[in-house]
Amino acid sequence: MDAQSKRDFKNSLFGEFARIGKAMASDRRLEIIDLLAQAERSVEELATETSQSVANTSQHLKVLRQAHLVETRRDGTFIRYRLADERVTRLWLMLREVGETRLAEVGRLVDTYLVDRGKLQGIDARELKRRLKDGNTVLLDVRPTVEYQAGHIAGARSIPIGELAGRLKELPKDKTIIAYCRGSYCVFADEAAALLSSRGFQAYRLDGGFPDWKIAGGAVTQTLRVENYGGKLHA
Repeated sequence: MDAQSKRDFKNSLFGEFARIGKAMASDRRLEIIDLLAQAERSVEELATETSQSVANTSQHLKVLRQAHLVETRRDGTFIRYRLADERVTRLWLMLREVGETRLAEVGRLVDTYLVDRGKLQGIDARELKRRLKDGNTVLLDVRPTVEYQAGHIAGARSIPIGELAGRLKELPKDKTIIAYCRGSYCVFADEAAALLSSRGFQAYRLDGGFPDWKIAGGAVTQTLRVENYGGKLHA
C-alpha cells in the first residue's frame, strides 16, 4: 500500500468512526439513548419524555439510525425504537463516566440541582448484592412499569414512584428498602428513599441504575420478551 493509499484508508476509516461521535454530539440524542437503555419506545413516547415535538424527536432518531445506534420494529401501526445492542449502552455509560471524571461542571450541576441527595444514604452494587443474600432487604424498582417489564434487577418489586405514596402498606417496615431507578441522574430513587424514610422505613437509594447493573453483569429478569427485528412483545 503506497503512502496515498494509506492516507485515503485512514481518512475513510476515521471518518466512519466520526459518524458515531457526530450522532452522539447532541444533548437531546444522548437523553434519547439514556431512555432507550431502559426500554424501547415509540417516537411519541420519546417526544413526551424529552419535552420535544414529535417532528424534532423524529429527526434525532433519524440521525441515530443513520449511525446504526438504534433499530426499529413495527408494533401494529406504531414504530418502536430500541438501542442496536448493549455496546451502545456501554458507550453511553463510558461517555458519562468520562464526563463525570473530566468535567468539573458535571459535579457542580449535581450539587446544584440534586441538593437533597446528600441527605440520603446510598449503597453501591456490591453492597446491594450482599444485602439481597441476607433476606432482610426489599429491592424496589420505582421506574415506570413498562421499563420494569422490559428488564429489571432480579428479585425487584415494581412500584412506580407516582404510586408509591398510595402503596406503602404493601412494604414491610421490618425490612430494609432499597430503591433504584434509571441511573445516576434520575431522581425517582431519591424521591422514593426520602418518602420512605419520612414514613418510618429504613430506606436507601442505589447508586447508579438498572443499565449500570445490567452492563456490570448483575442478574436481571425480563417480564416482556422482545423477539428479533419485526417481532412482537409477549407477556
